[in-house]
Amino acid sequence: MPGISTKPYLLRAIYEWCTDNGFTPYLSVKVSGAVQVPMEFVRKGEIVLNVAFSATSGLKMDNDAVTFKARFGGVSRDIYVPVANVQAIFASENGQGMVFDEVEVDDSPAAEVLVEPAKPVLGLASVSVREEGPAADSDKTENPEKNQKKSEKPSLKVIK
Repeated sequence: MPGISTKPYLLRAIYEWCTDNGFTPYLSVKVSGAVQVPMEFVRKGEIVLNVAFSATSGLKMDNDAVTFKARFGGVSRDIYVPVANVQAIFASENGQGMVFDEVEVDDSPAAEVLVEPAKPVLGLASVSVREEGPAADSDKTENPEKNQKKSEKPSLKVIK
């Protein structure tokens, strides 16, 4: 008689080990129709999710799925990952964790209902970081106002 898979128990154990040691736990997920994640961040059919307490809200890791809310590009999203789709859990600081056997997922069209379509994030523009070197030195003589802002951290600006 087959019992419950050990995978969800191992996920919870590695998650607890990461948090107890001050590490940031990440999940590597094979994306299929049953997974609800922001599709704009999926690369080659996979996504890596930060599941640290500080990055999630309402994290629940049960025997069937990992669910939580997280912000992507400033927008809160509901995340749903069936345990079967989890490929690995690891600490970002040192890469220690556990990789699971190859993931078999359901790619049937009926499962597509849970996948959120990609939504572009509007109104944000990135600010480039100044590089040090000969080109940066030439800016010091040309524009003294620019030099006063050098110590500020890069940030995002809202463009209307």
